[in-house]
Amino acid sequence: MTGRNEPIDKPKLLVLVGPTAVGKTKLSIELAKEWNCEIISGDSMQVYREMDIGTAKIAKEEMQGVPHHLIDIHNPDEPYSVAEFQEECHRLIQDIHARGKLPFIVGGTGLYVESVCYDYQFAQVGEDKAFRDEQAAFAEGNGAEALHGRLKAVDPASAEKLHPNDQRRIIRALEIFHLTGIPLSAQLEGQTRESPYRLCLLGLTMDRQMLYKRIEARIDEMLKQGLVEEVSLLLNKGYGTDLVSMQGLGYKQIASYLQGRESLEDAVAILKRDTRRFAKRQLSWFRHMKEISWVDVTEPVNFSAKMAEIRDIIAGKFLSNLEYTSKQSK
Repeated sequence: MTGRNEPIDKPKLLVLVGPTAVGKTKLSIELAKEWNCEIISGDSMQVYREMDIGTAKIAKEEMQGVPHHLIDIHNPDEPYSVAEFQEECHRLIQDIHARGKLPFIVGGTGLYVESVCYDYQFAQVGEDKAFRDEQAAFAEGNGAEALHGRLKAVDPASAEKLHPNDQRRIIRALEIFHLTGIPLSAQLEGQTRESPYRLCLLGLTMDRQMLYKRIEARIDEMLKQGLVEEVSLLLNKGYGTDLVSMQGLGYKQIASYLQGRESLEDAVAILKRDTRRFAKRQLSWFRHMKEISWVDVTEPVNFSAKMAEIRDIIAGKFLSNLEYTSKQSK
């Protein structure tokens, strides 16, 4: 089994990634119960209160008693950054270990998860408010795709990973290039690949067409659960579409319908298309993380077999031969 030559004094960290709708939530609960875990959400949208349906936030009853962290910690108009996520995760990982449990990051926001796994140091490059305002005005006048095109011209690798609607992060990437002359992607590539943790990285994947069908079915279910009403309530509370939170998948498209810019049918079609594209970008991001052990979950009827496969991967990373033999016999 692999991974047993890593320093054993490093804190253990279990991580589960994969594209939206692939089935991370269900599997994470089963693994958390088996390995005595506390789960840290690795999703940049689930931090927001009152944004439950559109973020596919896990319900209390679904948690089955497994503690979850970094969910519902900010109001929709409060900023949240990868640096804050990283800081909170490092603190939580220590706390969870101190309680004798295994920290378990579950989520699909690639940069957030990777920043913790490899302790990225984010350059203190400062800010240029006039530049940011100029880029925001450009986007307002020319559209999100045009702003995304600006980033693609100077930092195609970052542009590939950012949705055109993710205006805040696009402008920040442009600002970093403007201030340093070095693309954000190049700065990230230069980061050390040495982790402060004894990592076990799991990735879920499945047949692309099946994943797309699951995405569309999930969106249909969100609409039945009241996605339109959720977005309407947020708008009525004064949370405008200029907020980062309201630019998230589901919120931006449904807000466009509620504000009369799209029919509901068109808004839903755009949402499904944008979510399929988002899943593709997620997979592209995670594919470059070389240490991930990928598990194909295309065949859901084989869940017990997949659990056995995953159990072996985790054991290979975290347990000695004696511990593993003991665990198998239980």
